[in-house]
Amino acid sequence: MFLDELRSSEYDPPSDDDFARTALRQIELAANHLRSGQIVAFPTETVYGLGADISHPQAIEKIFKIKGRPRNHPLIAHFSDLADLEYWASEIPSAAWSLAEYFWPGPLTLILPKSDRIPANVTGGQDTVGLRIPRHPVAQALLRALGTRRAIAAPSANRFGHLSPTLAIHVREEFHNEIGMILDGGSCEVGLESTIVSCIGETVTLLRPGGISVDAIENLLKQKILNNPLRHPVRAPGSLPAHYAPDTPLEICATSSALWARVRWFQQQGLRTAIVTHTPPPGAHQEQSDFILMPDNPVTYGKMLYATMRKLDRLGYDQLLIEAPPNKLDWLAITDRLQRASYHYLNKT
Repeated sequence: MFLDELRSSEYDPPSDDDFARTALRQIELAANHLRSGQIVAFPTETVYGLGADISHPQAIEKIFKIKGRPRNHPLIAHFSDLADLEYWASEIPSAAWSLAEYFWPGPLTLILPKSDRIPANVTGGQDTVGLRIPRHPVAQALLRALGTRRAIAAPSANRFGHLSPTLAIHVREEFHNEIGMILDGGSCEVGLESTIVSCIGETVTLLRPGGISVDAIENLLKQKILNNPLRHPVRAPGSLPAHYAPDTPLEICATSSALWARVRWFQQQGLRTAIVTHTPPPGAHQEQSDFILMPDNPVTYGKMLYATMRKLDRLGYDQLLIEAPPNKLDWLAITDRLQRASYHYLNKT
């Protein structure tokens, strides 16, 4: 039980001091779980993470096991203090310092050469590591409670390849009793995974779009960054072509008219079809009960995306149709997630 559950309890509401004390006890308990080699799910501003103390190899192995995650697919190391960046990374170019100082805490992961303090099972055997300081107050409090120069290795708290969780209930539904503890920090502010940028040597490369836009990075660095992750030698989290997928087959339709044409086709086949669009439907479809009109703002859309797909997944549809996002740079992260989510549908035989 954490803050959201406490606030909705059906008894006389406790004082703010009681809330603070309860939150502190929960965070201290979670830190003790991590120190003893257990797994803790915790909120970040991006999505919920499935965390292990980086100094416990068996706990890190448990993450791979319960997620069904390939051992060569690296994890991100989360820590709390920018002053410790040199503790976790061995070589830090000036571009990485600029990005860290400006965007941390926040939804940006930097790929850097790892120090000897990062175990190989965190990096998938690579000599590089993804590092991030999360912004969520619960994540920050947990890292502080864990102790000085400690880090949490954490992927998203879901089965490998599935939709990432943006609420604590999503984690519970995914893992039931397989996790020692789940900290409930409410709905994730960003709702999409962090932007991953490689800063190996003098080259800055986008490996995964996310909560920090390409424009923001380029404006800060006063230079264009590379966007060719397939040619980059580093394996990054969430970089497989099939990822972030619902169980319901998902198809992306290039335009609103193409979307509704596909709706009619699936209906003629007698298949239940859910529709996700950011364009108001034409008059003939205004009464369609199975469509969700998403925001036309990429920030709000991104925050709602995973929760919306999870909701539709539970309703037993045969097919999920989604209108393609606008072909604009600020929609890049959403386009990326939808393309990966629809990969199996596009490549089925």
